Amino acid sequence: MRRKRRTREHIIADLSVHHIEGHVLRCGWVVERVAHDYGIDLELHTFDRSGQVQAGEILLQLKATDRLRVGAGATTVPFRIDRSDLVLWLAELGPVILVVYDARRDVAYWLYVQSYFRRLKGFSLFTEGETVTIQLPIANIVTRTAVRKFARFRDYVVAQNRGLIHDEDAAGPLR
Repeated sequence: MRRKRRTREHIIADLSVHHIEGHVLRCGWVVERVAHDYGIDLELHTFDRSGQVQAGEILLQLKATDRLRVGAGATTVPFRIDRSDLVLWLAELGPVILVVYDARRDVAYWLYVQSYFRRLKGFSLFTEGETVTIQLPIANIVTRTAVRKFARFRDYVVAQNRGLIHDEDAAGPLR
């Protein structure tokens, strides 16, 4: 009788979370693991210098691999993502950071998803197939400095929404 097995994929997925958590904790912040993963693995929460929680979360999707091929002299590495994930990520109001963890090298690369696709000329989500290949910049290595940058992305989005009006009457009557 066979028992359930812990696969290499499970191990490197946990290593990717551990890798990110270490950088976040060194900033004095926290990540919460999403129990039911439908395209987001971690929520990053930040605190100001006095320890008060800051508004807005940063969403992180982690992908772990043993097979990331970084060519000599390359500035990017191609990485395929599911279109269904992209539909969700692009609809999120707060920043979504895709993190690709290279388990062989114990290094993680990041991409600010909404910004990447906003700048991508000629991109249309409606003409893509089931997967989309991104060019992950190998200069974007996850470090404490990068994690602090994620918070600045969030701060920029929060600042843009300061004039947002929440009004339950605008939704119309309940049915």
